[in-house]
Amino acid sequence: MTAESARVRLPKVDSDTNALINGLLGELDKHRRRNWLRASYYDGKHAVRRFGSGVIPEQYFNLGLVLGWTAKAVDILARRCNLDGYTWTGDLDSLGYQEVWDENFFGAESSSTVVSSLIHGPAFLINTSGDEDADEPESLIHVADATTATGDLNGRTRRLDNLLSVLKRDEDRNVLSLVLYLDGVTLKASRDSAGRRWSIDWTGHPWGVPAEAAIYKPRVGRPFGSSRISRVVMALNDRAVRAQIRMEGHADLFSYPELWMLGADPSEVLVDEDGKPLPTWKAMLGRIKGIPDDPDASDEKLARADVKQFQQSSPAPHIDLFQQCANDFAGETDLPVSALGVQAKTNTTTADGSDNAEKQLIAEAEGATDDWSPAFRRAMIRALAIKNDLEEIPADWLSIDTKWRPPAYLSRSAAADAGLKQLSAVPWLADTEVGLELLGLTDKQIRRAMSDKRRVSGRTTVQQIVDASRQGDDSTDR
Repeated sequence: MTAESARVRLPKVDSDTNALINGLLGELDKHRRRNWLRASYYDGKHAVRRFGSGVIPEQYFNLGLVLGWTAKAVDILARRCNLDGYTWTGDLDSLGYQEVWDENFFGAESSSTVVSSLIHGPAFLINTSGDEDADEPESLIHVADATTATGDLNGRTRRLDNLLSVLKRDEDRNVLSLVLYLDGVTLKASRDSAGRRWSIDWTGHPWGVPAEAAIYKPRVGRPFGSSRISRVVMALNDRAVRAQIRMEGHADLFSYPELWMLGADPSEVLVDEDGKPLPTWKAMLGRIKGIPDDPDASDEKLARADVKQFQQSSPAPHIDLFQQCANDFAGETDLPVSALGVQAKTNTTTADGSDNAEKQLIAEAEGATDDWSPAFRRAMIRALAIKNDLEEIPADWLSIDTKWRPPAYLSRSAAADAGLKQLSAVPWLADTEVGLELLGLTDKQIRRAMSDKRRVSGRTTVQQIVDASRQGDDSTDR
């Protein structure tokens, strides 16, 4: 693995900007190993190190045994952090919101951002204008993870001062294409191969640094947060894989009964009809073995072979260790132990039937979405401004906010019952979109319901006018 990237020197770019680019490339290289390590755990590509004192044969380390627990820790939490859309007191659709959402596949892109943030700590939402000649949407939102992008986070403004995104490298990890986002200007640089001349393109815009950092668990001293795949999680995963390897070895080496013979020569007994020694697996799997008496034995007691047996070793200790690894992993990640394929030994449910681990997972999901919301909100507001070709974000747009799906799984009937109780306390909410939302209806269902209500109301009004007109005509005729 290459320790660091070759330095980049862009032509017609000042020394400060070149120094900034190389500094950010250095940051990517500095964190590359740990980012790659966590990604390999998530993708199931991390092989456990050799361990033990030679008891376990070498071939068992080549089986490629992996566990999906680390991916479970990320994905189960990510599936409880779903961005359903955005809310505003005004009409979002009049701003082109639905087009931005659909054209960017932002439902899927937001999920990708969540997963990348959980794996590495930060993920980045980047706003750009689309290329009309390439038939791109007017307003684009890209996602970059910590393996290809990094920047300087301003602790006072809580915004990025810059962001470097590496788009392409060659086999030797030389940078072939990059984008540097600065305040009010974007630098794009590319080349066909290492050693070739760089092509440079500067683009101005009124959006400051058009990128936001979505960060998991930010804290003082770690502004870019932490990965959910912590050192503890990786250590527990490795421990469980080691238990798996031991169980594989046990299954092959100790599951068959161990035999020994008195009064017989194995080289004469455990042979085939041609007198050649039997393969080990045939000797172990043979159910009936006949050993003739030795008429030439010096002692009658030795004339007949005596076969004894050791009882096979039980795999129970390995299974118990594996279950303990699952319990430790579940406790560290707030997962129900049953999600790891292990049956819980104790009852973990509370009086209301919910799972203790599930409650902790819900709290973790709520905290994570709170941390991500500012980045998602700013990215969408900027995307709408680009969509509407505005150079300044209107003040009333600042009230646009994220709408996350509740992390607790509720049945439709339970959601409706809870909504009815709230509406009974505030009856006038029943005639609003908020009231329908409390009943558990989706945004599409709410829009259809309100549209149908307006259509029915319009027909009723027209009918009332017609009826009133007829009554007026009748009175005139009299």
